Amino acid sequence: MSIKGVLLDVDGTLVDSNDAHAKAWVEAFKKFAYDISFEEVRPLIGMGGDKVISQLVPGLTDSEGVGKEISSFRQQLIVNQYGKKLSPTPGARQLLLKMLSLGLKLIVASSAKNEELSVLLKSAGIEDLLPEATTSSDVDNSKPEPDIVQAARDKINLPQSQVIMLGDTPYDIEAASRAGVSIIALRCGGFSDSQLEGAVAIYDDPAQLLEQYETSETVCKENIKQSGAIFPELIVLTSNEP
Repeated sequence: MSIKGVLLDVDGTLVDSNDAHAKAWVEAFKKFAYDISFEEVRPLIGMGGDKVISQLVPGLTDSEGVGKEISSFRQQLIVNQYGKKLSPTPGARQLLLKMLSLGLKLIVASSAKNEELSVLLKSAGIEDLLPEATTSSDVDNSKPEPDIVQAARDKINLPQSQVIMLGDTPYDIEAASRAGVSIIALRCGGFSDSQLEGAVAIYDDPAQLLEQYETSETVCKENIKQSGAIFPELIVLTSNEP
């Protein structure tokens, strides 16, 4: 059975934004007298903001008190400052265009809030290609919980066997796995191959995935043989070697 839909993470996957998110968190915490370093925040980027706050300062929550103020200030930093300076990851638009040309259904599955997502997609110049999305605004639990992935799959109305996800963090991989969806990981989000364990294949960026599609046909991994190809002609890599 061929893949008919692709669930797409945005931050780090299609937009080079992970460092910007970490910097925004550092600045937001500092405004409220919390000394949190970039090095502490960066490995957490990819999980929902509610989880980032509680991981860094146990007892804080983004739903009330100072934690809510920190979260709101960080979001405005992304919307009004950092988000406007971002670029797409290499090959992001070209890969999306290829997927669309093959008739694949595309939907965003992001931990970002709706307002943030709009800014991110515009900065990357891909907002016209991705009209459908599920975000942390649409579900009760953010990544690495499976809710966002499940909601995205439900929205495009395809079974697990007919969708694959594209992401860049361990939290994408965990969320996809818990939702029963296979995932391809990209290194451009800044995580190592060992941290991306569980993906059916790992590429440097969208450009390399597109190049692999255009230049070769390879053998599918055993655990997704029944899922078929990402594209009609492409079989997912057997190994994680580019």
